[in-house]
Amino acid sequence: MTLPACPTHRMPRPSLLLWIGLLLLTMPQLLPAQGADYQLGPGDKLRITVFAEPYLSGEYIVSANGSVSMPLIEPVEVGGRTVQEAEDLVEQGLRAGFIGDPDVAIEVLDYRPFFIIGEVKNPGSYPYVADMSVLHAVAIAGGFTARAAKQKIEIQRDGDVLRSVANTTPVLPDDIITVKQRFF
Repeated sequence: MTLPACPTHRMPRPSLLLWIGLLLLTMPQLLPAQGADYQLGPGDKLRITVFAEPYLSGEYIVSANGSVSMPLIEPVEVGGRTVQEAEDLVEQGLRAGFIGDPDVAIEVLDYRPFFIIGEVKNPGSYPYVADMSVLHAVAIAGGFTARAAKQKIEIQRDGDVLRSVANTTPVLPDDIITVKQRFF
């Protein structure tokens, strides 16, 4: 014998928290990949994976002229290109007579360094870290000295000088950060 359905005993609705959790799980697919705009350059260390071809997969360093040399193909010019563009170029090179339908993935293992000079405790060259800000760079360099003009920080980037940047300004590989000295 079955009991009649009671209107007050319905199946419980999924909680709002469950829906938010499901949304958060799908968010990475909706957002662009971090660093998708990053342009490769000399000194970047890459892991290039050619699926089903382990002898071609490995770690490669972008040379001073912006290219990567791999077995079987001519050097690939990746300098100034995004990771996705570099993957496409490597696939094109491999497709030209060696592998019918290559599948290539590239990951940046080590970025080019950034440089920080001026009124910081340990000026010098430091490894770049993704999503770094000026304040993070100063912290990596040991913090400000007592004579630092904390509001007078410049970044030299691609031949341009960005003056009086905020602490939240993003830092990129090859940037030269200068913390100016205060005079009073």
